[in-house]
Amino acid sequence: MRNAGRYGFRALSLALMLNVAAHAADAPPAPATAAPPATAATGASGCSSTREFFATDCPLTWHGVTLYGAYDVGLGWVSHGLPENAYNYEGESLVNRNAGGSRFLLAPNNLSQSGLGIRFREQFAAGWYLVGNASTGINPQSGQLANMAATNTINAGLPRGSYSVTGDGARAGQTFNDEFYGGVASPPLGTLTFGRQRALGTDAMLLYDPAAGAYSVSFIGYNGLMAGGGDTQDTRWDDALKYRLTAGPVHVGAMYKFADGSGGCYSATAGWTAASCTPEASHNTAVGFDLGAELGGLSADLVYQQVNQAISVLNPLLGPQSLTQPYQSTVDSINIIEITGANLVDPGNTEYGIVTDNTALMLAARYAWVSVKLYGGYEHIRYTNPSDPLGIGASAQGGYLLSGVEDNNLDSPKIVQVWWTGVRYAFDRSTDVVLSWYHELQNDFRRPPTCSPAAGLRSACAGTLNELSLFVDHHFTRRFDVYAGIAYSEVSGGLAIAIPHGPGVPYFADNNLAPTVGGRFSF
Repeated sequence: MRNAGRYGFRALSLALMLNVAAHAADAPPAPATAAPPATAATGASGCSSTREFFATDCPLTWHGVTLYGAYDVGLGWVSHGLPENAYNYEGESLVNRNAGGSRFLLAPNNLSQSGLGIRFREQFAAGWYLVGNASTGINPQSGQLANMAATNTINAGLPRGSYSVTGDGARAGQTFNDEFYGGVASPPLGTLTFGRQRALGTDAMLLYDPAAGAYSVSFIGYNGLMAGGGDTQDTRWDDALKYRLTAGPVHVGAMYKFADGSGGCYSATAGWTAASCTPEASHNTAVGFDLGAELGGLSADLVYQQVNQAISVLNPLLGPQSLTQPYQSTVDSINIIEITGANLVDPGNTEYGIVTDNTALMLAARYAWVSVKLYGGYEHIRYTNPSDPLGIGASAQGGYLLSGVEDNNLDSPKIVQVWWTGVRYAFDRSTDVVLSWYHELQNDFRRPPTCSPAAGLRSACAGTLNELSLFVDHHFTRRFDVYAGIAYSEVSGGLAIAIPHGPGVPYFADNNLAPTVGGRFSF
């Protein structure tokens, strides 16, 4: 995790010393969840005047470095919400286990992740180029670096009814919380890069989600389980090699993440102490493959991802004011087995993680015809308890440590299936109308299978989530647009249980209605 920044910085520094070139046509999009406006002249030289900058979407290029970014903020209302905090970068459009009454909100990043980035592509030999990208996201309402981990740590120890909004994500306060990589490219041979990079599933989500991953109207953009192959922390991989190649209508991709960070120390023995806790090495490798093609107006991709020691943070650490035993340990613990004696790590500014090995297969397609684009996709995700456990002191995204770990959370393999479909209609050259539907289905992985209203539901019981959304996006210029949208989401069964606050404790509200209006400036 920390090595990605070091190697990425070296690649970036080398490119700058070589007076790197301007616009990188094959570089990833700006640090925006939604796609930026169409570019009038891809590969064009930088803006020649302030007037041209505001009238077109010419790249901001100076001495070979292209600066890009977006600022997206709006106003929203939610039927069931929470007080906001300065670290949440996703808003509150999706149903939340701890959300209560209705409220008006300053809604951040509704169609795009606000942030900044630089990218480069510089020829260093005939047919060979240095390429790279460094990008980060911010919270437009506070100016803080996007940091979903901090939404949990600032709520640690509070009673559930006193929470502000919490969540989990790959952006955890890193200086470059989106991407930070460098590499080489050759048109006939492909592009090979190393560093912190978006997972292949994240790339596919941005292409095949009708809402382009917009937080305010897209379940698969707001919740990264689909893009990350099971958990949202894996939407970006640190210390990762990524290869892309396009040959005619076919494109392929491959990705490998090297193990990084700390594995902490582990013990399966009740009453364990620091002396009996065995140090663990990280085994958080990951691998991904992508095969796709474009034929006329049809585009499709098949993406496979396998992530070892994936971490999911579902709630803030509980404490003296929380409803605790026996639902979650309030001191260092492994598999809910508390340590005997002093904590191994200071629980301050730490998280509680559930660890699994995940395997995901996604098929997605898009068809464009005149002014209409149709989208659809399906992903099958299989979770198992990790073959190599993590322990106390293991590291999560952003260098945060886990002071509580569950390595045996699953009674049997957990299966999650996600479907989505939608349509994007270009009403005119400046206005798009987008309608989307998302569905998540979870199996019953309790053993013995005792899920029924009479027996009581648990989070391990079968459940569903649905979201339906509609929004309109109008561009006054290529850089500035305004939008209005609405999303409705609901949960049932095991997906409506607010773990870990007690067996069978439900969401405060199992649905949410969230209209939003706002504006975005992209460059």
